[in-house]
Amino acid sequence: MSHITTKDGTTLFYKDWGPKTGRPITFSHGWPLTADAWEAQMFFLASHGYRCIAHDRRGHGRSSQPWEGNHMNQYADDLAELFEHLDLKDAIMIGHSTGGGEVARFIGRHGTKRVSKAVLMGAVPPIMLKTAANPGGLPIEVFDGFRKAYLADRSQFFLDVASGPFFSFNRPGAKVSQGLIQSWWMQGMMSGHKNAHDCIKAFSETDFTEDLKKFDVPTLIIHGDDDQIVPIDASARITVKLVKNAVLKIYPGGSHSLGDTSKEQLNADLLEFAQS
Repeated sequence: MSHITTKDGTTLFYKDWGPKTGRPITFSHGWPLTADAWEAQMFFLASHGYRCIAHDRRGHGRSSQPWEGNHMNQYADDLAELFEHLDLKDAIMIGHSTGGGEVARFIGRHGTKRVSKAVLMGAVPPIMLKTAANPGGLPIEVFDGFRKAYLADRSQFFLDVASGPFFSFNRPGAKVSQGLIQSWWMQGMMSGHKNAHDCIKAFSETDFTEDLKKFDVPTLIIHGDDDQIVPIDASARITVKLVKNAVLKIYPGGSHSLGDTSKEQLNADLLEFAQS
């Protein structure tokens, strides 16, 4: 079990798979999950010679549950400390959903001196919330509803999300996996109560527009056009216009959790991008 302690005393758990001499690939997970959400991709890419590293965000999984610091700036700074601890260079950063915001804020705050490529998958940037500058976003009432349901019965709320929109198991003809539902629920229940609650604000209200403009490395944006959690029109289709020379790859009928529901295609696309 590998951990680091950040400058503010938070303990972060991380996995470090594959050959230590391999080119590093870092993985940032979605809300309210853990590094385990990336296991299929980590196993696949580590088996192809890459060094795959994924951490549990503060307040999630096996990391400690600090009362403070549950916001994007701190998430990015935590990841920067992990980069420095492991002395990662020429890294490929991959982020899903909230983790995509983490990658964006990392580059916005810390630059790309240790980064060579980036992947944003089903990612929340540029901003999920509907504002005057972002009329296509989701109303604040949607996220207030998340918080209300979370506080009322977070265990049931997690089950409802996992069994419905997250994997698109609510679509006609969907092949439902109880294993995936249970895994998602278990990972969610490992999160700190306040940490996961605060993270709803972090992933929905943070504006990453200026961060995206600072990207200066090859960037692949991957999104399912049936993503029910982060709608593609308010995210990926805007992000690709803000990131210089980014490429958008759309998965027809793809869910929010492409790492599970489109695993083979995603693994192949990530390997191709890493090798390019």
